[in-house]
This record gives sequence, structure tokens and C-alpha cells, in this order.
Amino acid sequence: MVQRQGDVVISVEGLRTQFGSHVVHDHLDLEVYRGEVIGVVGASGTGKSVLLRTIVGLNSQKAGNIRVFGKDTALMSADERASMERRWGVQFQDGALFSSLSVLQNIETPMREQFPLSDMLMRELAEIKISMVGLGSDAAPKFPYELSGGMRKRAGLARALALDPEIVFLDEPTAGLDPIGAAAYDELIKRLQQTLGLTVFMVTHDLDSLHAICDRIAVLADKRVIVIGTMEDMLASTHPWVRAYFHGPRGRMVTHEI
Repeated sequence: MVQRQGDVVISVEGLRTQFGSHVVHDHLDLEVYRGEVIGVVGASGTGKSVLLRTIVGLNSQKAGNIRVFGKDTALMSADERASMERRWGVQFQDGALFSSLSVLQNIETPMREQFPLSDMLMRELAEIKISMVGLGSDAAPKFPYELSGGMRKRAGLARALALDPEIVFLDEPTAGLDPIGAAAYDELIKRLQQTLGLTVFMVTHDLDSLHAICDRIAVLADKRVIVIGTMEDMLASTHPWVRAYFHGPRGRMVTHEI
């Protein structure tokens, strides 16, 4: 169950991000609670993926504070940063696997970077992760180009889980999947979140995913989070973009089900 009092694992306050003169976020505030699945949505260009990448340190903020597990990410030493990165995993769009490495080698990569493990132990651990995401053992020696889109996403998720993280960041995890594949992937994420006690930060545009697995939804617009809450809160919002998104043609089935 999501803890909503005093159990904030990600806190973003007054965030400003920009590239050159282009301001992506300004005065953006967001809190993520331990054990929840939070979906981040917004129109194209609102900086959903930029927000994810900024939280994990791939982009630098111009102003504001980002705290993960209570620690300011901008003030961490190299050792503190390495320790923090062991506590989260990231699945980028389409898996972002290393094309020259097999699935097994991709999953082993974070282990090699972080821990002095034997090759045998790394292989055993990687095989466990492959099984956890619903891939067969025959996927281990394959290269990314030999996998379907859905298999690449599962392999990317297995790599994100390689270090047994507490937080998993997912960037458009169901993009490009057919409805059946997307529903199966949603179920996988939900099962892993419940089994492993994960906190899941998910950038998505998929209304079905938002309805199926998200505890809360954060809407980005006007360079900040304009609405955050449950699906019911989204449906009750009077903001024009939120109403258009959740009450439009693609949102009718979700609205009807609720």
C-alpha cells in the first residue's frame, strides 16, 4: 500500500531546466511516495522524459532541488552518487540496449560496474532477471536486433532490475506495442511492483496503463505539474488540456469503466 505521510522517496522543489534559452520546466514541484506507481503525462514537448533524466542526473537543473531518499542529488560526492545509483534502475525508450552485447551481457553490465562479482554469479543473477521479466532462457544469448520490440523492452526492464533497485524509472514502456502486448507489459510491471515492493516512476502517454497500474498521475503543462492525483481526480479536473486528454475519444473507454 502506498505510504502518503512522511514516506517521500523523490522530492522535486522549484525545478527549472532549460537548454540554451529554451525553458522546459520552471517552478516544478513533485513528490513521489514509497511503493506507488506514478504516471507522468503531458503533451509532446512538455518535458516528461527530460524530468526523468534530470531526476537521475543525466541532465542538470538550472534551479531548484531534487532529493532522492532524502539526499540532495546536486550535492552528492562521487561515492554517494554511485551508492544512490545502485538504488534505482532505468528503462529507457525501446530498452536502449547495447547493440553489440547479448541480452545476458546487457544485464550483467550494471553488475560489472558496481560489484566485484564472479562471472558465474553474474550469469546466474542475470538469468534470474531474464526469467523475472517473462523471457525464456533462449533470449539470453541473443542480440537486440534478434528480438521483437516487446522482447527488447522486457530485456531493458531486466537490466533496470539488475541491481535489485528500490525505484524503477520507465520511459514510455508500452510505446510501440500492440494492445495485447501493452496489456501484458502493464501486468508485468504491476506484478513486479507488488512482488518486489518497487516505487515506479513511469513516463507514459498510454491511458490504459494509467488506468491499469498507476496509483497517481502527474500532468505536466505550462512548464510545471498542474494536476496530480488519482484517475478520478483527472476526470474531475477542469483544466482544458486535462479534460481533452482524459475525456477525449481515447479516454472514453477508461471513463466508462470508472
